Amino acid sequence: MKFYNKAILPQGFKANGISCGIKKSRKLDLALVFSQFPAAAAVMSTTNDIAAAPVIVNSAHLKAARKFHAVIANSGNANAFCGKTGIAAAERMSAAAARALGVKKESVFVASTGVIGRQLPVEKITAAAPALAAGLSKNGIAKAARAIMTTDKFVKAATVKFSIDKKPVTICAVAKGAGMISPDMATMLVFIVTDAAVSSAALSSALKAAVGNSFNCITVDGCMSTNDTVICLANHAAGNRPVAAGKKDSALFTFGLETVCLDLAKKMVRDGEGASKFIRIEVCGAKTRAQAKKVALSIANSNLFKTAMFASSQNVRGRIVAAAGAAGAGIKEKELKIGFTSLHRAEISVRVGIGNGRSSAVIYTSDLTHKYIKINAEYN
Repeated sequence: MKFYNKAILPQGFKANGISCGIKKSRKLDLALVFSQFPAAAAVMSTTNDIAAAPVIVNSAHLKAARKFHAVIANSGNANAFCGKTGIAAAERMSAAAARALGVKKESVFVASTGVIGRQLPVEKITAAAPALAAGLSKNGIAKAARAIMTTDKFVKAATVKFSIDKKPVTICAVAKGAGMISPDMATMLVFIVTDAAVSSAALSSALKAAVGNSFNCITVDGCMSTNDTVICLANHAAGNRPVAAGKKDSALFTFGLETVCLDLAKKMVRDGEGASKFIRIEVCGAKTRAQAKKVALSIANSNLFKTAMFASSQNVRGRIVAAAGAAGAGIKEKELKIGFTSLHRAEISVRVGIGNGRSSAVIYTSDLTHKYIKINAEYN
């Protein structure tokens, strides 16, 4: 399996990104990813009770269609907490892309990211849709990746290439995410495309596993958004024997999917709003993985721990002790063992032993700095 730290579209996919005027800066704010062949799809979305309009619309489309063609996404406006008007806007957005592509509306997913509670200026999107579709190209994925960025400092992309059934297969993924990052899921938009032939059941199973070991193992500030969406399209263009759930090829495909997802997840933490340090927290000696993850997240989401990390303070040990105990995981003082690498480095590893069990979990997080407050105080 070969990894690429960039986006390389698989067979049958094209993309584009343009400015339609949602962002006052006139930066790219509208993206489109398109498969010329009908594709199987798997979608995972926020567990927030107040789901954004695109999340609601995508759920309906997933039930209404079996094959899919595209994702259209905007940045600068979340189209969340906008009631029925927001849902209608998301549907218009999907319909505009479908018309421009010559496909059914239900085969087009939508996504939005940005400020919550403002009506989406959907007329700007519908007016720009024809030009967006006309500009689709094999190399357009770079523009699409930039068009979904908000407070991100850099583009997040990854690609893996390998073989299934002796056929070359590509999995490509792009993402946005830097703040409001918390498991189940982090504030993110992630679009994954592959030319592998994969059954819908195997694709859903693989995506669930990959997200569980990547995007659900990161936290920047413990805040969950309304728009989190991961969409995976598989268009079968590689011509391999279809991957089925539970088979050998399924494990290989899942590993490839997890590879790109974990890379993007780590990039989100490295790009955490105001972050100066990347922190890996491993909790071991647990009775179950769930227990280990609970303790690791309690530490990672502790503001006292995160600010101590920012200051390179030796008091971080005390912060870890307090956060581990606060997790309510039933750990005992005599079993708690703590170790960490130099606090003065940009990347820090923390290892916490909580007993004599065989299970462990890893969570990735960042420190909490003055800049985080400034970014979010001024975000509008």
